[in-house]
Amino acid sequence: MLDNYRAGLRWITITLVLLISLGQTSLAQSSADQKRTLTLEEAVDFALKNYPAVRASLERVTAAQAGVGLARTNYLPRADVVWQTNRATDNNITGLVLPQSIIAPISGPVPMATSNRSAWGSAAGLLFSWEPVDFGYRGAKVDAARATRDRATAEASLTRLDVAVATVNVYLTVLAAQRTVRAAEADVERRDTFDKAVRVLVDNQLRAGANASRANAELARARVNLARAQQQEKISRAALTDILGLPDTSVEVVEGSLLGPPPDESPKTTSVTNNPVAEVQHARVEEAQAQVHILDRSYYPKLYLQSSVYGRGSGWDPAGNFEGGTAGLGPDRSNWAVGLTVTLPVLDIFSIRSKKGIEAANERAEAARYDQTLQDLTGQLRKAQASLEGARHVAENTPVELDAARTTETQERSRYQAGLATLIDVADAQSLLVQAETDDALARLAVWQNLASVAASQGDLQPFLQFLHEKTQGGP
Repeated sequence: MLDNYRAGLRWITITLVLLISLGQTSLAQSSADQKRTLTLEEAVDFALKNYPAVRASLERVTAAQAGVGLARTNYLPRADVVWQTNRATDNNITGLVLPQSIIAPISGPVPMATSNRSAWGSAAGLLFSWEPVDFGYRGAKVDAARATRDRATAEASLTRLDVAVATVNVYLTVLAAQRTVRAAEADVERRDTFDKAVRVLVDNQLRAGANASRANAELARARVNLARAQQQEKISRAALTDILGLPDTSVEVVEGSLLGPPPDESPKTTSVTNNPVAEVQHARVEEAQAQVHILDRSYYPKLYLQSSVYGRGSGWDPAGNFEGGTAGLGPDRSNWAVGLTVTLPVLDIFSIRSKKGIEAANERAEAARYDQTLQDLTGQLRKAQASLEGARHVAENTPVELDAARTTETQERSRYQAGLATLIDVADAQSLLVQAETDDALARLAVWQNLASVAASQGDLQPFLQFLHEKTQGGP
């Protein structure tokens, strides 16, 4: 019995080990599934496909395109069909009733006496109406719908540009935070090593005890700076996952050539008139012009070719006698008509003039805003180019700063070991080194960020992304 018990216990143990192993494997697989590594180009492409604002702008373009189709339907003729059955009295009275929607019209002779008897009545008909000539009014409406579609398209391009620029900025911010963390980690490691060396010297009474306290304080400050850098890195990563729509996924960024030697050349420049901001404002000018054109074509006669086929049925005979039964349930008299109708809203000329004055003023205002937009975009482009030039000058000098800081830190530690320098000298050298490491990494990223800013000022990030791709692939 004891052997059976031991055998059963062994099998239970093996089963538990297998279950734990499977659980750990599944957990590791789940953790792996929640991590994604994206290059800058991939992150921009992913954001443009999944960011809700982009999808919403594309749907607005679809709706505006449907609006163009709706405006074109005004060219189609109109055909209305009606069928009516009613039960009513036939008391009629001679007299005039002005047009209104309350009193139902009655056709037929006026009876000699009032009666409460009711009879069936019916009517069916078809009215065909077509406007062969409109003096350009419907075309102006179609042009206005096209202008609205063009504005929606330009706004969608602007939304895509905004999302792409935001993705690039957040991605580069993550890289900057990541490099700051690495510099802070290296600083902690150096100060920890130096702190241990100082304690050995103090323990052997080769240095004053205050040196150990100061070294420990410098180490603690480095750890605080590391904690802050790590905090900023987590915040920037959260911002990146938010703009990518992956809040439950850990996104890893790829440095690629972004932290290599900064490029000397720049993508080709284009006119600021191609910027989606300018295109949106230009589309608004065209919208205002289209509204003016509609009003120009509004004060013209309306010509309609019309034809009608209809039938009437009544439970009363032509003499006004009640026929009874089912008489009048179906039309028993038919007619047809063909004609030309011309209408002109004579007094609308005053309101049309006022509306045209409003729309003309709106057009001039939008044109002024377009000029202001081009001026602002030109200023932004010049500022971005100046900032790029300055970032390149900074990136040229940070390697010199870094080499000198490393040499200084090494020499100061050696001098301290030999008793020729103070601990404050070493601490200052270490602070200079961590600052130089951070400056060098951020200076390289600043060049790329300013290249993106120049491309954004011109309204298209694709040349920048293509330029980055060529550098990553080792192209020209």
